[in-house]
Amino acid sequence: MHEELRKALDPAVRGTVDFSPAGRALVTMDASNYRRVPLGVVAPRDADDVAAALAVCREHGVPVTPRGGGTSIAGQATGEGVVLDFTRYMNAVTGIDPQERTAVVQPGAVLDDLRAAAAAHGLTFGPDPSTHGRCTLGGMIGNNACGAHSVAWGTTADNVRGLDVVTYAGERARLGQGVEGLPPRLADGLRALADGHLALLRTGFPVLPRRISGYALDALLPERGRDVARAFTGSEGTLGVVTGATVRLVELPRARALAVLGFADEGGAADAAAALLVHGPLTVEGMAADLVGDAAAGDLAGDLPAGAAWLFVETGGATEAEAAARAGEVCRSHDGPSRVVTRPGEQRALWRLREDAAGTATRLPDGGEAWPGWEDCAVPPERLGAYLRAFRELLAAHGLRGAPYGHFGEGCVHVRIDFDLTSGEGVRRYRRFSGELADLVVAHGGSLSGEHGDGQARAELLPRMYGPELVALFGRFKDLWDPDGGLNPGMLVRPYRLDENLRFDVLPRRPVDVEFGYPDDGGDFGTAVRRCVGVAKCRETARPGAGVMCPSYRVTREERHSTRGRARLLHEMLAGEVVTDGWRSEEVREALDLCLSCKGCRSDCPVGVDMATYKAEFLNRYYAGRLRPAAHYALGGLPVWLRAVAAVRAAPLVNAAASAGVLAGAGKRLAGVAPERGIPELAREPFSRWFARRPPHAAPEAPDVPEAPDAPDVILWPDTFTEHFAPSVGRAAVRVLEAAGRRPVLPGNGICCGLTWVSTGRLDRARTVMRRTLDRVAPLLGAGRPLVVLEPSCAATLRTDLPELLHEDPRARQLSVSVRTFAQYLEEFAPDWEPPRIDRPVVGQTHCHQHAVLGDAAERRLRERAGLTGELSGGCCGLAGNFGFEQGHYEVSVACAEEQLLPSLREGPGKLVLADGFSCRTQIGQLAGRRARHLAEVLGEGVGRE
Repeated sequence: MHEELRKALDPAVRGTVDFSPAGRALVTMDASNYRRVPLGVVAPRDADDVAAALAVCREHGVPVTPRGGGTSIAGQATGEGVVLDFTRYMNAVTGIDPQERTAVVQPGAVLDDLRAAAAAHGLTFGPDPSTHGRCTLGGMIGNNACGAHSVAWGTTADNVRGLDVVTYAGERARLGQGVEGLPPRLADGLRALADGHLALLRTGFPVLPRRISGYALDALLPERGRDVARAFTGSEGTLGVVTGATVRLVELPRARALAVLGFADEGGAADAAAALLVHGPLTVEGMAADLVGDAAAGDLAGDLPAGAAWLFVETGGATEAEAAARAGEVCRSHDGPSRVVTRPGEQRALWRLREDAAGTATRLPDGGEAWPGWEDCAVPPERLGAYLRAFRELLAAHGLRGAPYGHFGEGCVHVRIDFDLTSGEGVRRYRRFSGELADLVVAHGGSLSGEHGDGQARAELLPRMYGPELVALFGRFKDLWDPDGGLNPGMLVRPYRLDENLRFDVLPRRPVDVEFGYPDDGGDFGTAVRRCVGVAKCRETARPGAGVMCPSYRVTREERHSTRGRARLLHEMLAGEVVTDGWRSEEVREALDLCLSCKGCRSDCPVGVDMATYKAEFLNRYYAGRLRPAAHYALGGLPVWLRAVAAVRAAPLVNAAASAGVLAGAGKRLAGVAPERGIPELAREPFSRWFARRPPHAAPEAPDVPEAPDAPDVILWPDTFTEHFAPSVGRAAVRVLEAAGRRPVLPGNGICCGLTWVSTGRLDRARTVMRRTLDRVAPLLGAGRPLVVLEPSCAATLRTDLPELLHEDPRARQLSVSVRTFAQYLEEFAPDWEPPRIDRPVVGQTHCHQHAVLGDAAERRLRERAGLTGELSGGCCGLAGNFGFEQGHYEVSVACAEEQLLPSLREGPGKLVLADGFSCRTQIGQLAGRRARHLAEVLGEGVGRE
């Protein structure tokens, strides 16, 4: 069947036909608990391709599942036959009509792309789920998605004006209000179905704003205009395949403000939500402290009023003052703590907390795993408080935990629950709980789904909500559209059981033998891999700001190069069904090849997937007992080669060879280095040699600086890059530290963090290097004694990789917590020191590892105190240590730099260029021809002028 079907599809469609193990593995899951293995994936180019693919599948009796961004939470974006991927080609916003306030879109168009196009006309598409940066309009139509602003602008069904669809039988139809223009079979059948059951359709559906479960058959009532497009919306790909849509746009408020209200508990917040609707808010969102967690005590502490639960109530206006005044009215109606947030940056930070909840809620405060399944049920808003209290009681009765949050103004609750879906008893408890919760929702007049659809997670329970007669009518509706049952079978009608096809069933039952400790995943690589729940924030391509994840996907736009795609391949590698070669898998190796090990996912992914660590783990096993690529030896062993060169004082000779064309080309080929790359010049004198020969206690004299001999000392880490390539950074740091009244000392020669061995997956060697380093450095670390590391990638390695790779050695933890960046040290241990005023605008790059592991808040504050104004680039420079030097990576490396860094440099030709990372400085020098400097160098020059 496999090969025969592929051979039939190849000539039939102009798009991509992919029946490879990797192509299939990438779509076995969505963002739900479920997994279904397809025969293949087709990415159609247009509606004709869709019709052609359906014709072939119909001829072979193969089911078809349409798929958008793959962020569905109930399992409806997975299938066993052919999956249609609309994100590759059919992803355009084809027209905006500002007068009619409509847009025409293809099914794979990403919501944020539509919103950006509409914003040029002062318009937007109202529904905005938290996945707005990667969800598609086709997926939103399939699930009747809603989002935070449905209070003001309704669900997707409220905003669909017309749909172009192709049925499994090959019929094409334009859906709107009325049955005119439909194929006669469909028109007559829909009219007869509605007119034959008028009483049932008028009385069988609960009245509430978030009724998403089942088919919206009441939209076919004659008094509702027989709105076929509305009845089709939310059908989860079971009736027909959407090939185009006309949607309504709404006017954007010119200004927005946010009223944040504090409550003693989530029940109190829920009780208050419905009463706030009289103020005409744009949103009424709720969450409790068990979801907010550390953020409530951290950077957002000043933004959240006192309380254990909060409502976020957004207001709009023609001016900032009007929006703020409306938010003030909301606050005055609340008898508890509150505040009005008007600054856009503060609002974004709070909304980011809410939008990331679909991921962050999957990990409980104690590290326990939590899962969807009961992600979005809804009740009438006025019943929400009572429902949440009963819901908490039901959780406790089953020994379960979860953190509810969501669209309180519309009675819709999101929650991830700590079901044990890896054991038989845990799955049985999941089933029992699901039945009881369905009954509870129905008892409160609610809908089993309030946003994400039923899929496999809840469809089995629909009779409890609608009764057998209406559910039977759902089956007749499905059969009218799809008599062959070829579209997304097992969803909505005649569904799979809710405890079938669980994605955990195929994973190993025992921990996988690995090298890293995975402290947040119980030491289990399988648990670490399933940390990816599929919310796909890594697929965002239009994300502003300083985010890093995922640079290779942002360049290639291929799922296998996203963090989620790589996690899916690792999952299937462990399962062994689709990807069958285990740790020798070529599919996994190829996907990880373009992973820059930037660690951006460690911080930007809502659940903290750490693909750089997974890559190192995989490479370690993949190359075990094998000859490695030359770059793994040349670049992975760089610290050894550089120490050897320095020992014989051969830097001038090496530099001369690297600049000789023929000789340099041969050397690069031998070392596996990209021919386009220049070789960075070695310093004639390493940093540690300079430090050893300098006069002792050479701090500048100043009345408010302690005498150098009495100054507290600080260990300054001589990282490989500062030592051999950029000793000017080390010299400048010494100058600044001494000006701040500190006495830097070096921990000795030949120490190394192990970064280059980790990044190339030579973990045995990395562990040896790290142990030797611990032997030398650990005795120097007293209680709270800091270790200043100038190179961000080395600091991140010492902070994270060292304790995770040497998890059995308590000294590793001691060293890890001692690590400080240059700015962090000055802020924490020399708070009264005033940096020199530079007063220059700056551009440049924040190192990926700094962003992901160390944070750059201290650097920002130090730059501000020194008068260095402007923002450094987000994203990734693209060099990323050895990645950009390796053969085959140059084009991707440059494309990553073009994504944010290089444009920012072109916009600031007269500005000072800052980059603390050696890789970033190298990339800037080689691609932009500009000299970038470490912050220590800039401050060191300022100190020297004083």
